[in-house]
Amino acid sequence: MKLKISNKNKLSNKLLGFLPILKSSFEEIDEIVKEVEKENPLINVRYKKFITFSNYVQNSSTEIIENRLLNNVTLYEELRNQILTSHFFPTQKSKDIALRIVEDINNEGYFEGSEKLIAKEFNIKVKEVEKIRSRFLYLEPAGVGSKDMKESFLFQLENLEIDDKLYKFTKEIIENFEYIENYQNEELFKKALHIIQQFNIVPALKYINNEFIIPDIIILNNNGNLEIKLNEEYYPDIIIKEDKKSDKFIKEKLKEAKSLVEALELRKSTLYKIALMIVEFQYEFFNGGIIKPMRMQDIAEELGYATSTISRAISNKYILCDRGIVPIKNFFSKAIDENISNREIKNFIKEIIKKENKLIPLSDEKITELVKEKFNIKIVRRTISKYREELKIPTSRQRKREYRLKSNLI
Repeated sequence: MKLKISNKNKLSNKLLGFLPILKSSFEEIDEIVKEVEKENPLINVRYKKFITFSNYVQNSSTEIIENRLLNNVTLYEELRNQILTSHFFPTQKSKDIALRIVEDINNEGYFEGSEKLIAKEFNIKVKEVEKIRSRFLYLEPAGVGSKDMKESFLFQLENLEIDDKLYKFTKEIIENFEYIENYQNEELFKKALHIIQQFNIVPALKYINNEFIIPDIIILNNNGNLEIKLNEEYYPDIIIKEDKKSDKFIKEKLKEAKSLVEALELRKSTLYKIALMIVEFQYEFFNGGIIKPMRMQDIAEELGYATSTISRAISNKYILCDRGIVPIKNFFSKAIDENISNREIKNFIKEIIKKENKLIPLSDEKITELVKEKFNIKIVRRTISKYREELKIPTSRQRKREYRLKSNLI
């Protein structure tokens, strides 16, 4: 399937006031519409009846949603109980630090806090906090406490009993998702892919708010043929009443009512087009493969929107497919931005190596961390090694030897 959207959609001025609708969840839309209805006598809102998704999907995904209502234990309570009884946190201090880490775990199960801040609070080194957080890989749900999907998969991999060769190969694939095509001809690729497919995509999915999650998009898989459906049942029907009066107030309210309808339609059309592009790019994921990194900028350019508009559109939105419920944002990652040139990164590498500690030169792994921090991008160690070699800069071990020789000569 090849998607090409040629007509560029620009937001008209009259819709700018309803940008919150694009960003909002169904629950928030309900609040916005009710507020407008109170102030606008020309609007009559009709709500469709509450439904389950059994009329859309007759598989385990329906059970995933419906069972969410039966889960009364919060993620925090579950983690707290495990931490207080687990031998992986043997001292009171380790338990206290672990419970503090839990405070910064979001509703999807990812850690979004600052290890530096926690270290400061407990007057300990950052490495100690990292060590405690790494023990979360032994907790349930699998992957909880990780910083992102990649680390979540690494957490889950650590708990598997597989031979070293398969473990190392699977780990390498996870660490280099961006280049997964390079591994497809490897002997262990199918086995590694099968392992990854069993992992939780969202660690704490079954705990999310203990609420009935309402996906905006439903993707049906009929023997590899993917069909996209918008979850129309949760959109309110806006009925605009006819009024023959032509005074200023009525005209303004009529304009407001029409703008609200247009804003809701804009939300639908934007999400549908985004879903089309996701399905095209992530076809393998919806057929049992893994998620490939996408850029919001590419979708924005294709649809004729600003990247910020796409960001609003996918915020707090979910896709329901036969692999469960997936936050749309999980399909996007910060790959190397075209706005950041290789030259900028290379110049930065040269600069930090020039200023490095001559006794402990920077490893490629450490340089990778510094580049990520500096440019806020996703980049792998292999790329950094390539840039370093292109700059004709020796490895950290070779540089250390050279520094030592120079020191002895002096």
